[in-house]
Amino acid sequence: MSVIFILIGCSLLMATAFLIAFVWASKSGQYEDDYTPSIRILFEDEPNLPINGESNRESKQRK
Repeated sequence: MSVIFILIGCSLLMATAFLIAFVWASKSGQYEDDYTPSIRILFEDEPNLPINGESNRESKQRK
């Protein structure tokens, strides 16, 4: 029977820790920007520019 009390205490301790972590994340701004991740896929990547005057074909062969 004493094991039940230990398990209940541990579960309450873990639940409190997760609640504190959630409140901390919310107050630090973790969930503020919910718009940008949904449109990030629409932005184009920057093209790889040639280095030191190489042509695009030369820079691809070097990789």
